[in-house]
Amino acid sequence: IRVSRSYPGAIPVLLTDVVMPGLSGPELARVLAGIRPRMKVLYVSGYPDDASIPRVGPTEGTDFLQKPFTPVALEQRLRTLLDLA
Repeated sequence: IRVSRSYPGAIPVLLTDVVMPGLSGPELARVLAGIRPRMKVLYVSGYPDDASIPRVGPTEGTDFLQKPFTPVALEQRLRTLLDLA
């Protein structure tokens, strides 16, 4: 959050785990949306049945990638998000 507030350049995508200590990925994304409303979000998680995982598709500027994933899968999901208008 501190870096997002102070960084002068664009931050096109937030890559965040869903489950983190202190602040969850969805909570982090909500906070950062107020600072960087155009930033897209890619959530990752190793918990397939976690109810806190956002179920929003990439047309909304967010996506989800299940762990474990390959570097190629990560690259493809990030590219999809970055290519959204």
